[in-house]
Amino acid sequence: MPPNANLLLNALPDAEREALAPHLRPVPAEQHDLLYDVRQEVREVYFATSAVISLVVPLSSGEIVESAMVGRDGIVGAGAALNGRVSLNRAMVQIGGECLACPVEPLKEALEAHPNLRSLLSAHEQALFAQAQQSAACNVTHVIESRLSRWLLRAADLHGGDELPLTQEYIAQMLGVRRTSVTVVARTLQEAGLIRYKRGRIKLLDIPALQDTACECYQTVKLNYDALLHLSNE
Repeated sequence: MPPNANLLLNALPDAEREALAPHLRPVPAEQHDLLYDVRQEVREVYFATSAVISLVVPLSSGEIVESAMVGRDGIVGAGAALNGRVSLNRAMVQIGGECLACPVEPLKEALEAHPNLRSLLSAHEQALFAQAQQSAACNVTHVIESRLSRWLLRAADLHGGDELPLTQEYIAQMLGVRRTSVTVVARTLQEAGLIRYKRGRIKLLDIPALQDTACECYQTVKLNYDALLHLSNE
């Protein structure tokens, strides 16, 4: 497995990583692919290596709002191996790339045999829950400019690059706002030299300035992950 392909897997002791290795297989994840839907049985979990995945809540109106995003720092679907069989949200690929897929049953067996693995995945699910809580608070408290900056920074961290293949329409869906609102704020950020937007691609030009513009939620989510998981990208 390439170094830093998935930080969660890299954080495992050798024995746990070796127990999972025979069951991991690389799978392509195309942008907008649906990994699983609400109340759907989860048969495989996904360790993202270069893809970024949104966990979203669909509403009866047809709208969807993102509760959390997962990338190379985590796993999607771990709850099925820990304490349940079905998903309580929708997992869709935000930025295309690759994942390592693992069937749920071998993962459950590995959890029984290796307490360290169970502890790490439980901590990850706690961090994911904290991220969802932070997103809920952010959506009702902070202004769109701060929320958009926070969201772009988080996506760039998980993607591992400063250029994001995302449309304003998609971002508006994730933030639960009108596209016109994202257009206005994105134009402001572009005029200030923080980003460049062109034909469905957003390039982050000034990360420190974006961090200054972002709400506290960006750093809070990072601190929560660091405190619970002690992951490193070094």
